[in-house]
Amino acid sequence: MEILRLVRDEGPITGEEIAAHFNLTRATLRPDLTILTMAGLLDARPRVGYFYSGSKGRSFLADQLDSIPIKQLKAHPVVIEAGQSVYEAIVTLFLEDQGTLFVVNSSGELGGVVSRKDLLKVSLGSNDLQSVPVEMVMTRFAQTVWVEEGDTLLAGINKLQASHVNCLPVLKSLDSKIPTGRFDLDIVLKILAEMVEGKFEEGLYND
Repeated sequence: MEILRLVRDEGPITGEEIAAHFNLTRATLRPDLTILTMAGLLDARPRVGYFYSGSKGRSFLADQLDSIPIKQLKAHPVVIEAGQSVYEAIVTLFLEDQGTLFVVNSSGELGGVVSRKDLLKVSLGSNDLQSVPVEMVMTRFAQTVWVEEGDTLLAGINKLQASHVNCLPVLKSLDSKIPTGRFDLDIVLKILAEMVEGKFEEGLYND
């Protein structure tokens, strides 16, 4: 409440000025300022500072999440070629320390997605994993949810939530089936951690 009163009366005001007012460090106040911004009670602009909004509607956080393209956040895709066995898929999964593999054809186009759950399910019912092709257990492209490079971080989070999966393939566009990256919960958690540390408000991911 004291922070809100100060920003309402003195804003726009920088994080350093707020910290100095309370005789605290900027790092100490970072979580408080992040929470107030995410709640829509404060707004912030890089190199300008915080100002009071008191709004319960769309927050500055939502605006920022909706302004960052996934192409700036995507991680390297982990792929396996169609025709390889479930055994090879399991080995790749563990070697790459991932929970999802993208199955591609000889041209590199996405044919489907196979998850840790898919592989566990077939492992429990088969004794010869080297003879079962990975495409027999994958979710095929027609049923696969993906994001495009131009989609925003907010759109990606919404797709993760709606599809109840931990990882989505990133495609360059609707016209291209070649996966250029992956978008997963680890990326979302990394961004949230950077928000708490105050890096997000500095425009780190802005074009």
